[in-house]
Amino acid sequence: MTNRFLNSIAAALAAFSLLFTATTSLAQDRIRIGLQKSSTLIAVLRANDELEKALAPLGVKVSWHEFSSGLPLLESLGVGNLDFGADVADTVPIFAQAAGSKLAYVAEESPSPGAQAILVHPGSLIKTVADLKGKKIAVTKGAGSHYLLLAALAKSGLTFRDITPAYLAPADGRAAFVSSNVDAWVVWDPFLTSAQRQSNAAILADGSNELASYKRYYLASEPFAEKRSDVLNIVFAKLRETGKWVKAHPKDAAKLLAGLWGIDAETVEEANSHRSYGVNAITPSGLAEQQKIADAFVEEKLIPKKIDTTDVRIWTPNAP
Repeated sequence: MTNRFLNSIAAALAAFSLLFTATTSLAQDRIRIGLQKSSTLIAVLRANDELEKALAPLGVKVSWHEFSSGLPLLESLGVGNLDFGADVADTVPIFAQAAGSKLAYVAEESPSPGAQAILVHPGSLIKTVADLKGKKIAVTKGAGSHYLLLAALAKSGLTFRDITPAYLAPADGRAAFVSSNVDAWVVWDPFLTSAQRQSNAAILADGSNELASYKRYYLASEPFAEKRSDVLNIVFAKLRETGKWVKAHPKDAAKLLAGLWGIDAETVEEANSHRSYGVNAITPSGLAEQQKIADAFVEEKLIPKKIDTTDVRIWTPNAP
């Protein structure tokens, strides 16, 4: 399944190379942004039009494109169908790099280890991670929760071969969990908090105690990062500003996001309390855990060969 995914990206990169060149030359008056439902800060900016207002003096318009998870988002970014990708979990750029995608790291959110967890059913006989041996577990392929599961299993002396993974997007994972078609579900917020509140699901393990720091990254296509640093500087500044607003006004942010996500405001506020939303510039030292994640994926044959996670383009914002 991993090889098919990587090969599909590689093939798409070749097939779309000419289209990408043509599209890039014609698209300097817009920025195409990909996001997920859990892309909180971009979701706020999409709702309040603040990014459009900030980019208007440059004559740049914004188009929004929603994805169910991070892997297809970065695949689309890699083949030139997007210019900028809203926050994806730390694992996702590793899959993209392994597939040969040329992407630039633009920004990161500070670690939020409690914002993803392994859930089990209320009253489950599964009391420790070691009890997952032989069990069927729903997880989104390539998501941060994928690495959390891998790291938790390794700490308990297990490997992926000791479980049966069910690779499902969050909505399908929730359906499988609620109907007891899986024994456990590994997921991130706001889906995590929603499942806890609505299904009385219990947390078996999260990313604390240095298990998985769970950083989320914002990326751009390499050509866009090279040509439109002016646009990315504005996007970066707005992300930082929005992150501070969400943490300073938790109830207002929850009310806004509740309408966008179809989740009650109390759940959203609790979920947001688990996320740092501290947006920072990328540094090579800040990417240290990326190599650890990549090596773990190679060990489990989730990516076909070792990669150097420092061999990436890092975009740097202008000093404020």
